[in-house]
Amino acid sequence: MSAAAPPSPEILRIRNGPILSTLLGLAVPSVLAMAMQVAVGIAETIYIGRLGTTPLAAMALVFPFLMLSQQLSAGAMGGGVSSAVSRALGASDLPRANALALHAIAIGGLLGLVFTAAMLGFGPSIYRLLGGRGEVLDQAIAYSSVLFLGALLIWLSNTLASVLRGTGNMRIPSLGIFGASVLQILLGGLLALGAGPVPSFGMAGVAIATIVAHAASVGFFAWYLASGNSRLTLRLRGASLQRPMFADILKVGAVSMLSPLQSVLTVVIFTGFVARLGVDALAGYSIGQRLEFLLIPISFGIGVASLPMVGMAMGAGNVVRARRVAWTAGAASAFNLALIGITVALFPDLWAGLFTSDEAVLEHARQYLRIAGPAFPLFGLGLTLYFASQGSGKMLGPVLAGTARLVVVFAAGSWLVQLPGTSAHFFGLVAASMAVYGLATAAAVKLTRWGRAG
Repeated sequence: MSAAAPPSPEILRIRNGPILSTLLGLAVPSVLAMAMQVAVGIAETIYIGRLGTTPLAAMALVFPFLMLSQQLSAGAMGGGVSSAVSRALGASDLPRANALALHAIAIGGLLGLVFTAAMLGFGPSIYRLLGGRGEVLDQAIAYSSVLFLGALLIWLSNTLASVLRGTGNMRIPSLGIFGASVLQILLGGLLALGAGPVPSFGMAGVAIATIVAHAASVGFFAWYLASGNSRLTLRLRGASLQRPMFADILKVGAVSMLSPLQSVLTVVIFTGFVARLGVDALAGYSIGQRLEFLLIPISFGIGVASLPMVGMAMGAGNVVRARRVAWTAGAASAFNLALIGITVALFPDLWAGLFTSDEAVLEHARQYLRIAGPAFPLFGLGLTLYFASQGSGKMLGPVLAGTARLVVVFAAGSWLVQLPGTSAHFFGLVAASMAVYGLATAAAVKLTRWGRAG
């Protein structure tokens, strides 16, 4: 049996402190770091937009799979890691938390290699199925081939950050992400567009910058965890891998992985539908789709702050507090995304105008933002409750909500293809699917028992 240790003042604050102020204190560093990731997305889309409409359309084919790698490693399996670590610390079991960190790295490393193999082997066929043709397909394959060589680094970076978040430490993961994002923006622009003696590498330059930035963050997080300054310590010497430790992470992480798979499959299906409408519609959708994906990091910043609070409350047997944390976080996320949704719906060129001056592409992007923007808050509610649910260890309901969204998209989208539907019809389906996801996730959290008191 693991020895119990008295919890630190920081752990006690997370476990017992005032909910809203503690949540906001934890969320601010994560939200700032995620804002930098949003800036990365904006910058990369601007760089690729300057390369032309064809690269922008090619990016629309590849981008969902980059986000899938991020969501699987940070939001899904990363959530399983944070959940297991936070529950161990909530029960004052520091040796178990230390052991879980090592098992998390083993899982992240293996899955990163699997993701690289899958995308290099099957990526070209997938892009072709999505409607990629000619130069658009060629550029998508070239970009993808470089980008996913670095999938292992993406997985390790997000795994190590998730270990730290499980301890309630949001500052160090956020600092690492912030610094890596700055590096990615600067290096991405330099390598994509060229400057001085540095030639333009086009889309491959953006991919190289992504790999280098994640390598830097892996080094930083590994150093911090081994330094003894963290609330747990990563020790490789004399360590052994144990099946129960893997099971503790995977019982949340493996189930959680279904949700980003569903989410990206939903976007992939949409991309295939919109690709039938032509390159201008696909490029316009790419601009709107980029914003949709960038909503995820914003909700992620609040969601990952709620996760250790929920996990530690559950570890201490305080189910009532765990539920209050979840609903408080969901409301905060919905409010933030409502502000964004209203703004882009009323003033779509604030976003769309950043990426292109092609009026045909702009018109499709404006249409997307006006129609889908009002549904953003429900999307944010669902996403944040998903992360909070990871802390409770009860993930079936949020995953089924993602299934409901996928079914609605596939069924209604297939019907629209037969009409045939216009881009406005498909963008309306985007909004409806977001509403279905948010409301279904909220219902699942409301109806699922987290413990004896709820």
